[in-house]
Amino acid sequence: MKFIYSWRWFGPNDRITLPQIRQAGAQGIVSALHQIPVGDIWTKGQITERKKIIEDSGMTWIVVESLPVSEDIKRQTGDYLKHIENYKISIRNLAENGIKTICYNFMPVLDWSRTNLKVQFHDGSQTSGFQLFIFAAFDLFILKRSGAENDYPEEVIKNASDYFSKLDDEGKQTLKDTILYGLPGSMQTYSLDEFQQHLNLYSGIDRKKLKQHLSYFLNQVVPVAEECGVKMAIHPDDPPWNLLGLPRIVSTVDDLHDVVNMIKSPSNGITLCTGSLGAGHFNNLPAIAKELAPSIHFTHLRNLTRDSGLNFQEDTFFDGDIDMINVVKELVAEGYRREKETGEACLLPVRPDHGHQMLDDIGKENYPGYSLYGRMKNLAEIKGLTLGVIAMYIP
Repeated sequence: MKFIYSWRWFGPNDRITLPQIRQAGAQGIVSALHQIPVGDIWTKGQITERKKIIEDSGMTWIVVESLPVSEDIKRQTGDYLKHIENYKISIRNLAENGIKTICYNFMPVLDWSRTNLKVQFHDGSQTSGFQLFIFAAFDLFILKRSGAENDYPEEVIKNASDYFSKLDDEGKQTLKDTILYGLPGSMQTYSLDEFQQHLNLYSGIDRKKLKQHLSYFLNQVVPVAEECGVKMAIHPDDPPWNLLGLPRIVSTVDDLHDVVNMIKSPSNGITLCTGSLGAGHFNNLPAIAKELAPSIHFTHLRNLTRDSGLNFQEDTFFDGDIDMINVVKELVAEGYRREKETGEACLLPVRPDHGHQMLDDIGKENYPGYSLYGRMKNLAEIKGLTLGVIAMYIP
């Protein structure tokens, strides 16, 4: 089997260029058309234009990350039926351009959440982290969400109050901006009023209801994907627990089983993101990789340290709490199983996820986690580990 070593590129406005990415050792590009409003059709012409830019650089567009699912679809309100039909057309248009893997998520309102985007790491680089009491300080004292005090243990609320009381105006603004950071590719934030309005729209939608909405969406779009030979790969929640009264439904091994059982199809699968799932101390990543192996269509590999209090910090590739070696062993075993079953070569796209801000990147603007040198380092480590495991593989 082979891994396709890939890199997320946010398009022509990305500070990191395609020639730099190629020199970093990537073969495939993971990209999306962020300029298109969520819910609209990705036209053949727009897809072809992006594909040509990538191919002219000597690489291949192999994964879409992401073809976003609108909030209307997640809530089943407004134009959700139109958005689903547009999604089907976009799938067909991508398939006609030879792009056959789509990563997407079903997280309400926020894509990923951190409380510090510039943690000073022990080696002088910068990374990101999440501390529950700091998140609670935002929820309780900046957002002032109704009922927020019921969502945190008493000790967390006390620590949040102590922390917030020591923040000056600049610290409060930094915390607000960090929590309300936009989706990857947008580099924009919500205002506090806009954010509260989005939260209010999820009133009455719990985990059960949101799973029903995901099931409906998948049963509409997966048959189209299967017809086109496209793999749909849902991205796990980051972090993998409920936030701000919003339900998260792709957070555990049981949730992942629920997703792949919503419609049985070779086109309905998952993105194995070791960092997102790994933020939860309750998630065993090698076990998840083994149990869900046949449904893994795309892989993000990154490491972190975590604790049982729902706190975590992104770490270097081999030094966190995630057993990366045994995760990769399960992926390699699955690759050879597929080859034996189908008689065809298994090519699994994998990319470094967030990298530390380091070396000449420090002080330069990019979406948090999407540095040049940090991801280049991670990609080199991923290549070394995967090639080593493949070389040593014994059925």
